[in-house]
Amino acid sequence: MKENVVEIEIAIVEDDTEIRESLALLINASDGFNCEYVYLDAESAISDLPYHIIDVVLMDIELPLLSGIDAVRNLSPIMSKTDFIMLTVKQDDDSVFDSLCAGASGYLMKDIAPNDLLKKITEVTQGGAPMSSKIARQVVKSFNKVSAPSPLSGRETEILALLCKGMNSRSIASTLFLSSHTIKTHVKNIYRKLHVHTRAEAVSKAIKDGLL
Repeated sequence: MKENVVEIEIAIVEDDTEIRESLALLINASDGFNCEYVYLDAESAISDLPYHIIDVVLMDIELPLLSGIDAVRNLSPIMSKTDFIMLTVKQDDDSVFDSLCAGASGYLMKDIAPNDLLKKITEVTQGGAPMSSKIARQVVKSFNKVSAPSPLSGRETEILALLCKGMNSRSIASTLFLSSHTIKTHVKNIYRKLHVHTRAEAVSKAIKDGLL
């Protein structure tokens, strides 16, 4: 029985029953950690998590309908005091950068040792950004790339930077004292020049290509 311990409140979003139950068992058997809320899919997490005080969410990426990245993108703006750690088997660059752009604070592989996982959870609550070593190397390598000349204008780069901060067209228009129509035109041109079709793709490309 855990008494007089300040516990880190953790939620799990994982569709694999064995993994989900194993994680919950590990967390609840460890001093200083507690897991009361578990979800099988992104939709359940999105509808219920904002009603609870959660310190850290362990989020799978490959979920039945909406992905874990979509869940983080929906939840992070309304759960500003909660850290999201992706816990996944996916190691491709797009998954990593899309997760970070969506608002994830960390990115770990599912084969991480139990004690290391608990350390990483503690680390993120202390302001860290825990990543598996291979993922960290990918991120560093990306930022060390020599940036190609940007195809964007100064105003488009400014708008892209605000998109990366999660702002919508209306907020950007207000910030830059421009009309929503003008911002939408700029965003359309940004998508065309970067050969992307969504905000997430634009943000991911901006980071990977060093455009900001």
